[in-house]
Amino acid sequence: MALEMKVPSPGESITEVEIAQWLVEDGDYVEKDQAIAEVDSDKATLELPAEASGIITLKAEEGDAVAVGEVVCLIDTDAAKPEGDSGSDKEEQKEEKAEPKKEEPSKSSTPEQTQDKKTYASGSPSPAAKKTLDEKGIDAKDVKGTGRDGRITKEDAVNAQPSMGTPGTGSRGESRSKMSMLRRKVAERLVSVKNETAMLTTFNEVDMTPIFELRNKYKEDFKAKHGVSLGFMSFFTLACVRALEMYPAVNSMIDGKEMVSFDFKDISIAVSGPKGLMVPVIRNAENLSFRGVESEVKRLALRARDGQITVDEMTGGTFTITNGGVFGSMLSTPIINPPQSAILGMHNIVERPIVRDGGIAIAPIMYVALSYDHRIIDGKESVGFLVAVKEALENPEELLMDNNVLKALEL
Repeated sequence: MALEMKVPSPGESITEVEIAQWLVEDGDYVEKDQAIAEVDSDKATLELPAEASGIITLKAEEGDAVAVGEVVCLIDTDAAKPEGDSGSDKEEQKEEKAEPKKEEPSKSSTPEQTQDKKTYASGSPSPAAKKTLDEKGIDAKDVKGTGRDGRITKEDAVNAQPSMGTPGTGSRGESRSKMSMLRRKVAERLVSVKNETAMLTTFNEVDMTPIFELRNKYKEDFKAKHGVSLGFMSFFTLACVRALEMYPAVNSMIDGKEMVSFDFKDISIAVSGPKGLMVPVIRNAENLSFRGVESEVKRLALRARDGQITVDEMTGGTFTITNGGVFGSMLSTPIINPPQSAILGMHNIVERPIVRDGGIAIAPIMYVALSYDHRIIDGKESVGFLVAVKEALENPEELLMDNNVLKALEL
């Protein structure tokens, strides 16, 4: 019996996917639940498991866009599992095809009818031509002579032009590869954000000394008790939750002619995955503690890294945090994650001189950036939001921990 395998729906609003890679070959025997293909949607890359055991017949090529519900392969469930290494013959065929075919020299080839006459004078400049070439900084070998036997005349030297952009001895190859559906969709959304929003960016700087001191003092106990590290993301997430309470317009988005505001804080975090940038969501971050945020960040980051993140885990989000500092970025203008209205950019931490208590001190400083949609967020709100984030990060014990560090860290 031939079982038709159809493309399952990866999530709401997704109507087609792209066959990114077949993990098996036509005619292979597959086991039930074995991953047979990777498919790209406009939100994530997912594995397609075999629905039964049997011999597989592929009905789509890599790179094909197929609709949800369309048949992509057949599995002959009546076929017996082959014994031994069934792939040896295929490997031999591949090796035979890979061997280049030797071409015999053609007997019908004709010798050149004419040859340029070469003498000692060919390519040599006359004294007057040599002087002109030297003045222009041109090598005689780059000039074709029109004089007798190919000699370079003064006229040739006068008309010669210096070579611009002559290829050197290095490699000048190029390669082309098709962009994945995920990457194409990301590109479309980034362009649409630039074209369809009134995006502005405001900047500030944060003295990270208080957070450094807290982490140095409690990170070992925190990790021993909770099994996760006390990182910067929990401080930034909870600082943003506090600022979003103070400035609800930043936790809003435009839907047609309406402004939609949310009473929950679903914080999207940008993480780097094997297929590019992914933005999983921390749901109801306003209800999470430091331990809760760090556990959720670790869980989502591992799932994104291993290619196990689902569409549902990346859908929604009311505000985004992105950290270019892990790659060494000093400052950037992050692009809004649509349909959200704002995104916070973190950057690297560098020791810089600052004024503290009327004197010069060295402190670990991070530049932060808030890109926002000016259509619904005014300058007062955007600047006030970023200042609120700065205040919370520079005074976390009071503003994020209610003056009780042990309770906040659940130690």
